[in-house]
Amino acid sequence: MAKRRLNEHQLRRIKSQQKARGRQADAADSPADDQSESALGPEQEGLIVCHYGQQLDVESLSPETRGQLFRCHQRSNLPPLVTGDKVIWQAEGDTSGIIVALVPRHSAMSRPNARGEQRSIAANIDRVAVVFAPVPEPFGNLLDRYLVAIEHLRLKPLLVLNKCDLMPAESSQDAADEAALKVSDLLKLYAGIGYDTIRVSCHQPESIDSLRHMLREETAVFVGQSGVGKSSLINTLRGIDDDDNKGGAADVGGLSKGRAIGREKGTHTTTATKLYHLPGSGDLVDSPGIREFGLWHIEAEQLMYGFVEFRPYAGQCRFRDCRHQQEPGCALLAAVKKGKIHTSRLNSYHHILQELGRG
Repeated sequence: MAKRRLNEHQLRRIKSQQKARGRQADAADSPADDQSESALGPEQEGLIVCHYGQQLDVESLSPETRGQLFRCHQRSNLPPLVTGDKVIWQAEGDTSGIIVALVPRHSAMSRPNARGEQRSIAANIDRVAVVFAPVPEPFGNLLDRYLVAIEHLRLKPLLVLNKCDLMPAESSQDAADEAALKVSDLLKLYAGIGYDTIRVSCHQPESIDSLRHMLREETAVFVGQSGVGKSSLINTLRGIDDDDNKGGAADVGGLSKGRAIGREKGTHTTTATKLYHLPGSGDLVDSPGIREFGLWHIEAEQLMYGFVEFRPYAGQCRFRDCRHQQEPGCALLAAVKKGKIHTSRLNSYHHILQELGRG
């Protein structure tokens, strides 16, 4: 994926802004701050491709060292940095360096921590691929949570049904196939709303080529329940085997079995957020599996905006304080009756609203 270089004026402006912030911040002890300026190399552009706590792997974007990785610390006056951030850094050795400035982000993907505070997990993202599979069974409410968050961040979503080779024939009448067929219905529902969707399998090369084509010239992040095959999908997109540790294969875990199909839970394996360059495509960020995706920062009006097919009916109800449940003159209920909005989506909206304490 082509990387746009900053001109000298932009570099000076970014560094000036970071120095100003540093003067306003309290002094803090840090290995990066103790480093003598005279011992550092010239300033150059870089891309954070992995985050390890206090250390970050920076890929050089400068012509002289393009593609080389440097393990870096960051200046204490900088905000928390994440994978996908573009930075200005200086080398302090053959394999290490100091990050001295952050290039302004055009987007950021975030999720709440245990206290409900939003924490960025990836920056400069263009596309968010929501991966789900027949096993573990996806739930529409969880997928809707992802979509609402993605819409709130003004990013482009892509719904990826992985492991499609496990799907039964659409005409199957076998009761054992019922759960899997519901997955196919989910994909059709979202496609009907207007979302980009795709079916893929690591065992079907043509489907991987189609996905690679959809991700070209973009930086994407994969999200979804643990166990849906995100890491295997990433390894396949990169053209490496799951057990290719020397090639830097993303960690792959199995499923902890339940008693019935759809009750399996994935095991978390990816512990660091990493950015990969996909051959013949764009860049891809692999983030740790998420079982719950909180939306505590979303207001009721923003939640409704996150359901894209609801937007034409915003403000059209007879009563301004309409709760869209059984009120006369409710535009959403009328749209459901006309088949413009699926009942499951309105139910999902109410479920999320109730969890937010505003239902």
